[in-house]
Amino acid sequence: MVPRAVSRSYPTPFVLLVLLAACSASAAEWEGTLKGSARLLVDTNAPRDFSDGGTPAPGVDPALSILGAAEGRVTFERTQLVGRYELGGRMYPGFPSEDTLIQTGALEASLALGTEFGVGAEGHAKDRRGGTRAYSDLGTSLFIEYAPDVRMALRVRGGARRFVYRPDATANFGGAEVGATGRYRFNRRHSLTLFGEWSARRYGIQARTRPGVEGGEPGRREDGALTAGLGYSYRGPVTLGLGYSYQEVSSNSFGETVLRHRVTGSAGVRLPWKLTLMAQGSLGITRYPDGIYLSPEIILVEEDEGQNSLSLKLARPVSERVDLELSWGVWSTRLPRNDLTYSRQMFGVGVTWRD
Repeated sequence: MVPRAVSRSYPTPFVLLVLLAACSASAAEWEGTLKGSARLLVDTNAPRDFSDGGTPAPGVDPALSILGAAEGRVTFERTQLVGRYELGGRMYPGFPSEDTLIQTGALEASLALGTEFGVGAEGHAKDRRGGTRAYSDLGTSLFIEYAPDVRMALRVRGGARRFVYRPDATANFGGAEVGATGRYRFNRRHSLTLFGEWSARRYGIQARTRPGVEGGEPGRREDGALTAGLGYSYRGPVTLGLGYSYQEVSSNSFGETVLRHRVTGSAGVRLPWKLTLMAQGSLGITRYPDGIYLSPEIILVEEDEGQNSLSLKLARPVSERVDLELSWGVWSTRLPRNDLTYSRQMFGVGVTWRD
């Protein structure tokens, strides 16, 4: 990546060492931020269960949520290193089995090749412990980027990913990934982003045979995952963001093929009395061509993304570095053909500190 075009994703340790060794003795530019937040929550579906409509709604439970984040960047004459780390936890007195600890980290190292091209490496990791949906998601890749000016940037990358779902090893997979991301800024307020990614996922289990089909075993389960989409953002008196993505997971295992359309939107606006209102929403349409097979992977995706959602946050600074926040969110989805539904609301009040 060309240093003037900073990215949000990040690198592998061996590349960091190589690039650090290659840096000149010139003075480096350092940037960094710290942020922490604490919230008291009321969760209407703490265990995040699906319902068949005939069972009573889950009980309401309070929760305590804590999150800390740190990110930094160091820029040399031709080299740039960027990193981010987050640590968060949530505790439920009524559902201690749902207490969770989540860590996410990302690193990126890039080297400028002239004024327009750059190369580098990035890596990311997410680890969730506790509850019934514990998993680790690891990825690393090499990339090349073309950024002829501040308006345009194009990145092409290739690497590998490993996903481990602890409650059920049948959902574990690994494989290669390739992708591309392009961004164009029309001016200081309007920008457009395009992205696409394809991955080949290999599982450690046999593929499920299609009912009524005779012949040999389908062999080891293999999926091809395609994701593509675009996003638009506007920065002015009101901050707006709109996005659309399409995901297709084609599997040789019966019941695991999924087609998903997803539309997202976000907005932020300043209000009187130093208040800021932020809103996010999403709407999803999912199809299962083989019907529905309730695998752990499907449950995990629905729980993490929430096909349909709406959240609001109202923030007001009480000092130069501390904000008071009120929040509300609702998440819901329905799995077709089996009448399983998922619904959850969350109310919160908290504070955020930033350096």
